Amino acid sequence: MTEVRSVAVAGLGLIGGSLARDLAARGIRVLGHDRDPAAVDAALREGVLAAPLGEDFGGLEDGDVDALVLAVPVRAAVEVLAAAAPRLASVRLVTDAGSTKRGIAAAAERLGLATRFVGAHPLAGDHVSGWSASRLDLFAGARVYLCPPPDASSEARDLARALWTTVGGSVVEMGAAEHDHLLAWTSHLPQIASTALATALAGQGIAPADLGRGGRDVTRLAASSPAVWADIALDNADALLEAVDALRGRLDAFRLALERGDGKRVHDLFAAGQAWSRGRK
Repeated sequence: MTEVRSVAVAGLGLIGGSLARDLAARGIRVLGHDRDPAAVDAALREGVLAAPLGEDFGGLEDGDVDALVLAVPVRAAVEVLAAAAPRLASVRLVTDAGSTKRGIAAAAERLGLATRFVGAHPLAGDHVSGWSASRLDLFAGARVYLCPPPDASSEARDLARALWTTVGGSVVEMGAAEHDHLLAWTSHLPQIASTALATALAGQGIAPADLGRGGRDVTRLAASSPAVWADIALDNADALLEAVDALRGRLDAFRLALERGDGKRVHDLFAAGQAWSRGRK
């Protein structure tokens, strides 16, 4: 079985910090960097990091690091990867943890890293962020999408699988384009829907405290980082536009039925949602 012994993590927020914690808890040597020096200091103080990773990625070229994980916002990941590329000669796996895959995969190919790159996306996000939000066992039982490009080596694929299964992830492999289309519907559209509802409520002067449990559940995602989600939405805009149009069509169907007082149509729309929720077609 492929063994991961040392990992460098760029970005020590919820995902990167939790990954660093899990790896360190399993005896794997972790180096780390974050744009917030306080996060690095905290990770060192808590014994999660064996050493900091320099802003210029010094230390990656000494041959002791198996994998570099980019746990930064999706658009920043391309810049970080370009900055790290000159130091990656001895790193066997380059991967990420972002919500979109086509852009970072294309960047890896441009930088000559396609054979060692495997895109990853753990479905373990939350509306909280930063080192203080990171925790052990975040990935236990979580689905982790792996999106290796066609040129990815078997070693890189095996290392990526080992990395995420080591921390409890359940790996599903698919192409980058397939991933981005799927996540536009399963992750990015729910975020936009929650945010749109929150802003509609805000426009009526309705506060979160005015909501019942259901309203709080539906709008929970609206508390997520605007910077993170703006990057994701723009990076996956082509796939997301299709999903947004479909949601708008369903809202229009509700509106028309309400306008007409069409009780059967309103009931049928609610029934269709209930059937989906209960796993029926």
